[in-house]
Amino acid sequence: MSGDDTRGIIHVHAAPRALCPHVQWALEAVAGQATDLQWSDQSRLLGHSRATLEWHGPAGTGAMLASALRRFSEVYFEVYEEASPGHDAGRWACTPSLGVFYAVTDALGNTMITEDRVRHAYEMARGDPDALLRQFQLALGEAWDAELEPLRSCATAPCDVRQLYRVG
Repeated sequence: MSGDDTRGIIHVHAAPRALCPHVQWALEAVAGQATDLQWSDQSRLLGHSRATLEWHGPAGTGAMLASALRRFSEVYFEVYEEASPGHDAGRWACTPSLGVFYAVTDALGNTMITEDRVRHAYEMARGDPDALLRQFQLALGEAWDAELEPLRSCATAPCDVRQLYRVG
């Protein structure tokens, strides 16, 4: 990789099976080469599949990949781009009901809230602590995480396993 190159990962958490080839073609168009997407069933959404793809390319590729995926209004996904010289790391998350969320992230993947976003939150809250909390929840992408978390958990564990939180 050159100095302006970076890498990242795409998690297509859920895509209708009929769209999977189209999703792959869209990613290949951005990448300029064939991708090796391995689709598997997304057991949380009937008739959907999921796939993960590691990628590398010029800084800004994450935004182009997220834009390509956003064209498919029924796809749940996340795109991560690592930082590179002169470029921040980023995360794009998308759900059909919420649209796209973007945030700058640090080296550990934490969402960073910029000074402008903090000022905007204060202005929108107009002194109301509950409104300020809602603004920060929006800035952190909590609604996107809430929708994506059940789909994420299926990527590492069988979805038919039930967890007991309170026993006895």
